[in-house]
Amino acid sequence: MEFTINQIAGMLKGEIQGNGLEKINMLGKIQDAKKGQIAFLANPKYEQYIYTTQASAVIVKKDFLPRKEISTTLILVEDPYSSFTLLLEEYHRAINFQKTGIEEPSFIGKNTSVGGNCYRGAFSYIGNNVTIGDNVKIYPHVYVGDGVSIGNNTILHSNVTVYAGAKIGSHCELHSGTVIGSDGFGFAPQEDGSYKAIPQLGNVIIEDHVSIGANTVIDCATLYGDATIIHKGVKLDNLIQIAHNVEIGKNTVIAAQAGISGSTKVGESNIIAGQVGIAGHLVIANNTSIGAQAGISKSIKEEGQRIIGYPAFDVKDYFKSYAVFKRLPDLNDRLRELEKKVHQNNSIVQEEVEGDE
Repeated sequence: MEFTINQIAGMLKGEIQGNGLEKINMLGKIQDAKKGQIAFLANPKYEQYIYTTQASAVIVKKDFLPRKEISTTLILVEDPYSSFTLLLEEYHRAINFQKTGIEEPSFIGKNTSVGGNCYRGAFSYIGNNVTIGDNVKIYPHVYVGDGVSIGNNTILHSNVTVYAGAKIGSHCELHSGTVIGSDGFGFAPQEDGSYKAIPQLGNVIIEDHVSIGANTVIDCATLYGDATIIHKGVKLDNLIQIAHNVEIGKNTVIAAQAGISGSTKVGESNIIAGQVGIAGHLVIANNTSIGAQAGISKSIKEEGQRIIGYPAFDVKDYFKSYAVFKRLPDLNDRLRELEKKVHQNNSIVQEEVEGDE
């Protein structure tokens, strides 16, 4: 992939200061970039590197005023970080969508339709009655069960498993080891102390522009006709467990090792940090921010809250409480000293009373 600086500036709607004809073939960090690479400057702490960088071009904010001479070409934009992210997306797209055709051996079932410009990697399995949109990339060792539908421009990386009946939207990306539609954790206790598996008959619906990290599992709903739903724009990290009948609102972001129990409804635009545990049958309001390792045992009904801890509560109250908690050993020592003094004073008073008698 090679573009001129002029072409990149046009893509970013930026203004050029320098040589727009020079060619770019790679992205890089401003402190490490070489000739032929493009970097960006968004954090003022890294400004020192713009005067020494070997990058052919650097994306900077429109109001950037250099304090020294600069040898690299500048592309002035409104938001350097967002602009560089756009370039990363285009680079990622060029890499991941360049493959087309069918590698053998691979299998495709009956009554299955595949759109144009698709890629099917070696040892991939596609079941019966599957619908696959245009420009879909299915990498080696992917399993797609019967009746699955996959929208346009979606990528399934190696070793992704999609159980029967799941629906995946357009512009989605599922990373290696992801499992979509596995059985929910449903077992009925028996009189003899054993457990009997409850059949899980529902499916999973993943809407457009969803990203799912490696080894994340999304369970199917329990009853036929019901669905575990991941709404548009959701971003899931690696190693996340989404249980049966859960619903994740659009544009919510969930970090690694979080777990959401069955039938919980998570609102829109939430931020859920790593190792958060959310109990079942709860409702989490829109725009909620949950700190790392928090335990959520009851519904959050008020929008815009920031909570942390186990059991979780308001982040400001949490840090006030934590400040006291850190002082507990000292407070305990002071309390013991006060008790000792009180005991001594009581002994003196008692002695004086007995002396008067």
